[in-house]
Amino acid sequence: MRHQKSGRKLGRNSSHRKAMFSNMVASLIEHGRIETTEAKAKELRGIAEKTITWAVNVAEIAQKKPDSRTAEERVKLVHAKRMAQRVCKQQRVLDMLFSDVGPTFKGRPGGYTRVLKTRFRKGDAAKMAYIELVTNS
Repeated sequence: MRHQKSGRKLGRNSSHRKAMFSNMVASLIEHGRIETTEAKAKELRGIAEKTITWAVNVAEIAQKKPDSRTAEERVKLVHAKRMAQRVCKQQRVLDMLFSDVGPTFKGRPGGYTRVLKTRFRKGDAAKMAYIELVTNS
């Protein structure tokens, strides 16, 4: 029995799952919307929300000019970037996360992504879904 074993294994070992979700978070941040299986989208949601939260928490600091940041603010910003970098490995996407995505969701208390069920995949009839960043419109 799998008592208190959270998360889906998705037929992969832990290192493969970690790499897959890292790539998926990067794609989600870069493109704003990706299509994947429903199970992967539901698992990705939590990982992406935590990563985006790191950028949202330091959005004000990230928008300041580097010269005007205090030492404490620089430490907070570096810490947040390093924590987000544990999931999102690509520097270009990490910069996009802190410069674009974080300030966009600054006033929002969570719920940065949504999962929309779309279709059944033709080859294996897997349930497909879009996972996308929520916009204010």
